[in-house]
Amino acid sequence: MTSMHRGGIAVVGAAETTGIGVRPEMSVLGLHAEAARNALADAGLTAADVDGVATAGPLAMEVSHHLGIEPRWLDGTLVGGCSFMLHVRHAAAAIAAGAADVVLVTHGESGRSRVGVAPWAPDPASASGQFETVYGAQAPYSTFTLPALRFLHERGMTREHLAQVVVAQRSWALNNPRAFRRKPVTVEEVLAGPPIAYPFTRDMCCVVTDGGGALVLTSAERAKDLPSGDRAVYLLGSGEAAEGPLVSQMADPGSFAAFRRAGEEAFRTAGITHADVDHFMAYDAFAHVPLYMLEDLGFVGRGESGDFVAEGNTVKGGSLPMNTNGGGLSYTHTGMYGMFAIQEAVRQLRGEAVEQVQDVDVSFVQGVGMFFAAAGSLVLSRHRG
Repeated sequence: MTSMHRGGIAVVGAAETTGIGVRPEMSVLGLHAEAARNALADAGLTAADVDGVATAGPLAMEVSHHLGIEPRWLDGTLVGGCSFMLHVRHAAAAIAAGAADVVLVTHGESGRSRVGVAPWAPDPASASGQFETVYGAQAPYSTFTLPALRFLHERGMTREHLAQVVVAQRSWALNNPRAFRRKPVTVEEVLAGPPIAYPFTRDMCCVVTDGGGALVLTSAERAKDLPSGDRAVYLLGSGEAAEGPLVSQMADPGSFAAFRRAGEEAFRTAGITHADVDHFMAYDAFAHVPLYMLEDLGFVGRGESGDFVAEGNTVKGGSLPMNTNGGGLSYTHTGMYGMFAIQEAVRQLRGEAVEQVQDVDVSFVQGVGMFFAAAGSLVLSRHRG
C-alpha cells in the first residue's frame, strides 16, 4: 500500500511561470495555465494524464476547465500563503488512498499588475472586520507590527536583527536573474529606508510581483517510469495547523502555535531530526517571520534566532542555508508566496538552483497563512527515505 509519507509520493514536475516580476500582459488564470504547462512539460506528462487539481484563488474547476482537465479529485483549500503546502499534503493523501493518480497543484497571482483580480472589500460582519480592521489593522504590515514588537521585546532583540534578515536574504538574490531585488544592501541602509509601519522599513517588507508556479505529484512507483523519474523529489513528512484568524487573539503574540504543531508533525511523520535538515525555506513575507520559524520549529532556542542569522548561519557556507532564492523579501512575492518556497526546495534537491547548496538531501519548507492564522510544513528529499 502506498504511504503518503516516507517517500511514497513524488514531485515529478515543478516549474514557475516563464517570467516573474511584472507581467501586465498576463491574467491570473493565464499565469496558472502557463505555470501548469511548464510543470507538466517538466514532468513529461500532459493535461490528459492529470486526474486531480488543487489550487487557491480561482476555483479548482476554473483551472481544470481552462486546461481541459476532467478531474476526479479537487482541492480548493485557501488558508493564505501556505495553501500550497497543504495542497501537497492533501494530494499525497489522495494519491495514497487511490482517489487520484496524478495531481496538478497550480498557483498564479497578478499581485503587482492586478490583471484579472477581483477587488478586495473588507467584510464588516467578519471577526477581523469587527475587531481589527475597524481599528486600522487593514494590511499585513500594520497587522504584523504588534507581534513583531512583542517578539523583539521579550527576547531583548532590536530592529537591527530584522535588518540582518533582510541582508541575509538579499545575499542569495544578488546573482539570481529572476530576483526582483538584487542590489546589495547593508543593515544601516535597511534601517534608514522609507518607514512603512514601525518597526518595518520598506526592505523589511516583501516585494509585490506577478507570477506563479505549479507542481505535479504522483506515486513514487509511477514516478520511476516517467522521463522525470531520475529528478523526482519525495515527500518524507508534512504537517498543517491553525490557531485563529485574528492576530489580536493569538495565545502568545511572540510565538505561533501553528508553527509548533505543524512542524512537530512534519518532523515526526518524516522520521528525521533537525540535524538531518540541509536546507530551509522559511516563508518570509516580513523580516520577523523567519525568526519566529527558526525558534518555533526548534532549529534554535528561544531568543537565539536573531544572532543565529546575524552570525551568518543562513547565508552561503552557513550551517542552515535559508531562503536560497532570495525569499519573499528579494526574489518574488505575488501575495501568496508558498508555491515559490516549494519550487526552490525542489530546485535545490535536484541540484538545479541558481545558488546551489552542496549536498542537499533534505529540505524543510515552512509556510504561514494570513497573519499568523495557519501553517503548513513539508519535508522533502531527493531520496525515498
